[in-house]
Amino acid sequence: MEGTLTIHADRGPSMSSKPVALLLADLGVTKSQGRPHVSNDNPYSESQFKTLKYSPEFPDRFGSLQDTRSFLLDFFEWYNTMHHHSGLGLLTPFDVHYGLAEQRLAERAQVLRTAFEMTPERFVRGGPTPLALPQAVWINKPRTQEESSVTLDSKL
Repeated sequence: MEGTLTIHADRGPSMSSKPVALLLADLGVTKSQGRPHVSNDNPYSESQFKTLKYSPEFPDRFGSLQDTRSFLLDFFEWYNTMHHHSGLGLLTPFDVHYGLAEQRLAERAQVLRTAFEMTPERFVRGGPTPLALPQAVWINKPRTQEESSVTLDSKL
């Protein structure tokens, strides 16, 4: 929903502490927590956090709330428009969201074809092809009726 912000966190001590909860409440941020004892509840959030945390520009400390907001605005701009995601066929979220994926994949295929034609010895397994764009990306993929009954049968 526009104008609202929710942060999804694991149940680690820093994210479940009262100071963090109070800060988020003061900022008007809703907090959701992962399931207990499940460290990879949201692999997309985990991946984004790891990218943020290990970014060379990530500071040891932020000087102020304004410094933090400035850093994160720049980070999310880069993450969404310049960072190529392996789960998106090495495209950016911007490319996928704004319908540029097919064009980018065609451009990449042309570059790979040219590279192969110029130096085929580099490609011992034949001509390279771009990664495919997934048809759908799920955090928790809904089960089909068949999958649900198989799971139920295996528990009986």
